[in-house]
Amino acid sequence: MTAHIRLQLLVPVMLAATACGGGTPVPTAPSPQQSFLSGTWTGTLTIDREGEPSTSGPATWTFEPVSGTNLQTFNVTIRSQNPWLPVTATVTSAITPSNQPPARISTQGSYPSPRGCTGTVLSVGNAERTSIDADFSGVDCSSLPQSTFRGHVVLSKSGS
Repeated sequence: MTAHIRLQLLVPVMLAATACGGGTPVPTAPSPQQSFLSGTWTGTLTIDREGEPSTSGPATWTFEPVSGTNLQTFNVTIRSQNPWLPVTATVTSAITPSNQPPARISTQGSYPSPRGCTGTVLSVGNAERTSIDADFSGVDCSSLPQSTFRGHVVLSKSGS
């Protein structure tokens, strides 16, 4: 076989290989790192107020990492269906000592109270890969009697 015939047979093979993605791969940017907290967590929020019976109800917390914080600070949307505190609030959480579980988690912020004022909340506890167990306390309408509350939130993340 002559060199000219070999070249004629090689050109279509090379064109077919290039058309099938056989060229040099193009580098892509690394995919953004995800936090174990990112996403939606569900569970129960229990609230205790002095002189009143405890109330419990479903709660959903959705965590979104704040850019530039090493996946240690989060904007959190809390949706509470607790009968005494049926609110949706956007608050802030931080985890320490690192961005990996197990970690200590603290959450704080304010919310529009169903009683016509602004309430504040503070929660501190432990975050594991698929569970959060934390206290939950605050002041709801400080001008009203029994406005101080304390409680407990237990959340889990499915699909992790």
